[in-house]
Amino acid sequence: MLDWGGGMTKAVSYSQWFLEPYCIGMKLRTLRTQKRLTLARLAAETGLSAALLSKLETDRMIPTLSTLAMISRVYGVGLGYFFSEPSRHSISITRRAHLESESRGIDGPRLTPLAAPSENGGMTAQAIDFPPGGMMNASDYLGNSSGMIYVIEGQLQLDAGGMRELLEPGDCACLHSEMMVMFTAQGKQRCRALAVVQRPCTVQK
Repeated sequence: MLDWGGGMTKAVSYSQWFLEPYCIGMKLRTLRTQKRLTLARLAAETGLSAALLSKLETDRMIPTLSTLAMISRVYGVGLGYFFSEPSRHSISITRRAHLESESRGIDGPRLTPLAAPSENGGMTAQAIDFPPGGMMNASDYLGNSSGMIYVIEGQLQLDAGGMRELLEPGDCACLHSEMMVMFTAQGKQRCRALAVVQRPCTVQK
């Protein structure tokens, strides 16, 4: 069922389902934002109505190829920008309730993975909960990799090679060192931090 305003109605459920992974509406809205164009200005440039463009950006209509071609001309991109196949896609979600339940009644630092493990390397993130006075050797988490640690709440003391720094909420430490680095929670409150490491690929060829 064609919409002569320049798109297909959402009643075409199979088309909507098939095109959903390409996030065409989101890509259109992102391009317009990057170009700092209003819907009215884009409408003037393309000859399409602002109402139609708004429906396309919010996925209330599916654009025809001719409509998408007119918009692509203004943005200076090809149609391939909207239909390129992603080479990888992985999202891991850890709920706040899970983090809070995991951190109760612990004697030492508790590491909670925030992403599923992968043999292809990439970024690995973990939430670290330190009880008051809790200590952790950075190499226990980083190994031979480099990474960063960001303090979310509490105070975290960093000791490395005679250097001592107190990290407050919002402070971040990036580590690229073969020396022993120790982290210790300070004060009477727990400390929570986010640690991110770039892991090498472990797949054997």
